[in-house]
Amino acid sequence: MAVAAGLAIGLGPGMTMAADSRDGIPYRELGRTGEKVSIVGLGGWHIGAPSTDEESIRIIRAALDGGINFLDNCWDYHEGLSETRMGKALRDGYRAKAFLMTKFDGRTRKAAAQQIDESLKRLQTDCVDLLQIHEVIRMSDVDRVFEPGGAMEAVEEARKAGKFRYFGFTGHKSPDIFLKMLHTAEQRGVRFDTVQMPLNVMDAHFNSFQAKVLPVLLKQEMGVLGMKPLGAGDIPKSKVATAEECLNYALSLPTSVVITGCDSMKILDQALGVAKKFRPMGEEAMASLLKRTESLAADGKLERYKTAGEYDSTAENPGFLG
Repeated sequence: MAVAAGLAIGLGPGMTMAADSRDGIPYRELGRTGEKVSIVGLGGWHIGAPSTDEESIRIIRAALDGGINFLDNCWDYHEGLSETRMGKALRDGYRAKAFLMTKFDGRTRKAAAQQIDESLKRLQTDCVDLLQIHEVIRMSDVDRVFEPGGAMEAVEEARKAGKFRYFGFTGHKSPDIFLKMLHTAEQRGVRFDTVQMPLNVMDAHFNSFQAKVLPVLLKQEMGVLGMKPLGAGDIPKSKVATAEECLNYALSLPTSVVITGCDSMKILDQALGVAKKFRPMGEEAMASLLKRTESLAADGKLERYKTAGEYDSTAENPGFLG
């Protein structure tokens, strides 16, 4: 199929140049929150990958010292190791440099409340900047979150207790599930501050969050958190686009931040370099890259988080849901 013109959503008015920067890293507004975040964020899962705490701490602190402020994490990453390491890294004044986000899996009030408190303990803080519901990947997840005794009750309790500042949700499976989540929230009088979803050169062609969800978020002034800019690493491995091209494409979309995994100083330096040199891609360059990637995108083989179960931690561990 031909690349639809509407898929190449580039930076909107006012987003071509960042309003702020830190150590050469551009910053953008996080939706309507008034917060500013680095255009590149540090992925939390990869922080649990290095063999030692010391190496992970080095990566986190180097990111913060290098101008990145957005830190991603989740209650279930590496059985809590990612959060524990991040908590250690945020000692000695580093917490003040970070916009700290984590996620929880629980769909019941009890499970969600327990996971939120465990995350705060591991992260060594009494309040995260952003709390998100993790892996909204089934239509039934939406119903469970909002039903009586569901996770939203724990969220409201945590909000009243001052355990987080902003609230959102994440997922990687289907844009239609996200549209149901947004519609249900609107019916219940809940307005999310952020939404996190895959945005990359393959997503633009297949079951696309960029085409279906991104316009809704922009209209509602929600912070757009792009993730999997490299398709969990599969896109550069295919040789159809380089890591730098993938990052530049995702950064050229109207995102607040693009979260990328850095499990070594080499990969972190690559991300910092792209961010510092970033200039939005023009329409012709974006269209050319989309045309080049179209043939490999049709069946989702380079986006297995959409088509298979290997990235679904709550399917592998249903007890996480409560």
